[in-house]
Amino acid sequence: MTAAGEDAADADAREVGKSPWPWGETESLELTREAVVRGLGFIYAVAFLVCVNQFRSLVGADGLLPASRFLGFVRERLGPSAYVELPTLFWLSSKDWAFALAAWTGLALSLWVLVGRANAVVLAALWALYTSFVSAGQVFYAYGWELLLLESGFLAVFYVGRRAPPSVIVTWLFRWLVFRVMFGAGLIKLRGDPCWVELTCLVDHYQTQPNPGPLSPYFHALPVAFQKGGVLVNHVVELVMPWFLFGPRRFRIAAGLSIVFFQVTLILSGNLSFLNWLTIVVALSAFDDAAFLRIAPRPVRDRLADWVTRRNASPAASKRRVIAVRGLAVVVGFLSLFPVVNMISPEQRMNGSFDPFHLVNTYGAFGSIEHERHEVILEGTWDDAASPDARWQEYEFPCKPGDVRRRPCLVTPYHYRLDWQMWFAGLSSVRREPWIVKLVYELLRGNETVLRLLAKNPFSSRPPRFVRAVLYRYEFAHGSPPGAVWRRERVSEYLRPLSLGDPDLAEFLAARGW
Repeated sequence: MTAAGEDAADADAREVGKSPWPWGETESLELTREAVVRGLGFIYAVAFLVCVNQFRSLVGADGLLPASRFLGFVRERLGPSAYVELPTLFWLSSKDWAFALAAWTGLALSLWVLVGRANAVVLAALWALYTSFVSAGQVFYAYGWELLLLESGFLAVFYVGRRAPPSVIVTWLFRWLVFRVMFGAGLIKLRGDPCWVELTCLVDHYQTQPNPGPLSPYFHALPVAFQKGGVLVNHVVELVMPWFLFGPRRFRIAAGLSIVFFQVTLILSGNLSFLNWLTIVVALSAFDDAAFLRIAPRPVRDRLADWVTRRNASPAASKRRVIAVRGLAVVVGFLSLFPVVNMISPEQRMNGSFDPFHLVNTYGAFGSIEHERHEVILEGTWDDAASPDARWQEYEFPCKPGDVRRRPCLVTPYHYRLDWQMWFAGLSSVRREPWIVKLVYELLRGNETVLRLLAKNPFSSRPPRFVRAVLYRYEFAHGSPPGAVWRRERVSEYLRPLSLGDPDLAEFLAARGW
């Protein structure tokens, strides 16, 4: 930007922010609100697209873990309190048509928000719909980014209003959310794994993270000194910079920039669903309109400045809206007591809710790092499983490591939920991940609904006679042998060969109502 351009940008910024709030806050937050709300519309669209494509296969009537059975079990166990403890519209119907209707409705409303047509009713509907999916999604929806989307989506309901200025209180509540996301992640690392203190966690992380991306092998190949420097940056951004969100304007903007650039690095280095994208969206609350105008290209800046000026001429918020926002602040303040106590506790939980509606949550990521990568590979055969000559063929997942020649894929902000859960299976056992036996059963059945979750079915003509699971140790090949992205070594048999006629399989499924 030229000197003249910088002067013009400063003039526009000063014009937008004539009367500063305490701590240097400009009085204009129109662009801030627009960026946060439209960003949430984008994230909601991705999340509901995942529901459209995968929810039926995961928990539909013929899916892996049918929601109807799960909801029936919860209702039988909790009685009338089940409707409060597990809030979901799918209590009305847990049939596949209800899932499809809710998913497509959510996707349509998300796009409506993305193009700038948000209002409180639409955002409340999005929050209620996604809460319903999270409550019914069981293990496949038990991730921290679901909580983050629900909490930020709930705040957004009170942020919009075509005839009302953006609420400073809600803006600060978003900043309080960003603080908890970042600081909670920093604390859990210091408490969870010594390698974060020793600055060596990133030496293994890029290789062992749940879903590596195309650039992950290059990040992994960087010198150890660079990896240690990366951990130091991580600690600064997660433990120091979040405090600046509550400081003077320049400090707050510096904090926002550091968080945004840090999340961009995480996006480049791996596939963490929409977690990093959503964190960026919420972190945009650290900026005001003057900051957004400062970086906007000149032609766009002029139009934006005019738009902001017109918006700032809107009448003040109604008394009812003021009361609602203040009530929200009281509720968030009270519910924040539990996450704060959790953060300062030596037994800090990484991700969790303290109320059934997930209004205020605790966050964290990678409290411990895996130092070896183990993958569960599913194999089937038409031959006799006991024969040493049996020809076993592997099932391939969309993005989970399998074929050693296949490069890691780029999927973020989308999320293949079964792929991610298979990573957890590699860290555990069938006893702790019993759903994998149900997956094997569905493969033996040739269940087309579940097979949609896979990238390659080597038994498309007819289902296999036997399916087994084998545990492999994976590591990046870095060009050796030629053409390979991964090297792998067989560790053990994870699950012995099973067939539809296996009495142990029948007993296992019957004991769980499958």
